[in-house]
This record gives sequence, structure tokens and C-alpha cells, in this order.
Amino acid sequence: MKILFIGDIFGNPGRKAAKEMVQKLKKERQIDFCIANGENAAGGSGITYVVAQELYKYGIDAITLGNHTWSKKEIMNFIDSDSNIVRPANYPVELPGRGSTVICGENGKVGILNLMGRIYMDSIDCPFKAAESELEYLKNNCKVIIVDMHAEATSEKCALAWYLDGRVSCVLGTHTHVQTADERILPFGTAFISDVGMTGPYDGIIGVNREIVIQKFLTHMPVRFEVATGRVQFNAVYLEIDEKTGKTTGIERIYEILEV
Repeated sequence: MKILFIGDIFGNPGRKAAKEMVQKLKKERQIDFCIANGENAAGGSGITYVVAQELYKYGIDAITLGNHTWSKKEIMNFIDSDSNIVRPANYPVELPGRGSTVICGENGKVGILNLMGRIYMDSIDCPFKAAESELEYLKNNCKVIIVDMHAEATSEKCALAWYLDGRVSCVLGTHTHVQTADERILPFGTAFISDVGMTGPYDGIIGVNREIVIQKFLTHMPVRFEVATGRVQFNAVYLEIDEKTGKTTGIERIYEILEV
């Protein structure tokens, strides 16, 4: 099974990059499933119904979220009804949405689990315990399981990958918007990368207009962030997974600069 996972899609520039690259890569690499982190897809913070439908139109099969899940209030109107969107499973159980899902295609089924870290982030439930709970359901329904660990600290992401080694197909870090060069396959077949990176403005500062960010550092005054303009980057990982065992046999980083 061949899977493309796209790093945090940031604003309209990120969506344009996804539009250009997803269909191209699906054809070139015969991708079976495409998953993307879309928590910043609408204006650089949150996601809307219209934006989610736009991403599906481009060939993205499922969307994971993160700490900006609730940034657009309208998500409350559709997150329960869209089974292809997952928010962090370690949010309180009373909140709408789901922390995991199973998507089906011509070549099989894929389980998707979304978790969020707690180091330097909001104080929420334990991602390790949430993973245990969600895996009880997922492993009864599919062999291939993709985990998006949306977290700040590399140590926390790495610890989760080792904790789940052999029980999930991969643990893919998101959130920092900077692609790391530490992709590997752990001893029992779980692929890991600290951060897949960002699909969005290349000439900004992690997607934001660089002048605004510089002023914030210089003055320490509140500012309104704006999505940067200019060149766009596309960050993703390509995975080859044995659908019979759920073990990953190959992981490759993708990093392209586009003029869109």
C-alpha cells in the first residue's frame, strides 16, 4: 500500500500547492491514500467546511487536525458528520468529533489516529493512554494505522513512536512547520519522522508574513498574523506499507519549492 501524508497545509498558498502536487504524485507514485494535516488550512488557523471540501476535491482522502482544531467556530457544525476528519483523540471525550477513523479504498482500509502533545502545549489528556484506547477499535478493523502526533517537543513524538513500535504503521510528527531529516523505520516496523513539515509559504516565518513576526520579536507587542506571500513549499512523506502485516517497508521525505 502506498500512502502520501502531507504536512500542515497553511492557508490559501498551502491549498494551491496541494492542488498542484496531489494529483501529480498520485499518478507518478500510484498513491492509494492521501492524508493531510489541515488544521491551518483556512487562513492559517483552523478549517472550514468549504476548505475541507476543497481539499477533498484535490484528492485528499482524510484530514487530521491539532491545536487549532476549534479556531473556526463553524467546525462545530460539521465535524461530527464528516467521518474523514479526525481531531486529537486526547481532547476531552465531551467534545465533538472523533480521534480516529477508518477510510476505505479500492486497495484496502487505513486507520487514522490523531494525537496532540502536552509539552509546551495545552494541558489535555495523555496522548499515550488515548492511543491505547483508540487502538482497541482500530486494530479490530484494519492492519494499516497512520498516527499524526501533533506536538512541539521532538522527545514526546519520538517517545510515542517507540511506545507504539510494532503496533501502528507509522508515527508522523506535525505542528512545527519545519521538516526534519530523521525519517526511519523502527525495529518492529513502525516508521517515524519528527515532523513532516509544512505545505504553505516558503518566504514567510513558518507560514506567517515575516515582517509581522520580526516586529513581534522586536517589540513584544500583540500583532495580527497574516499568511505570507511569495514562493510556496510542499512538504510530505511517501510511505510504502505491507497491507497484510501493517508494517512500513519504506519512508521518503518530499520537499519541493513551487511558484504558484
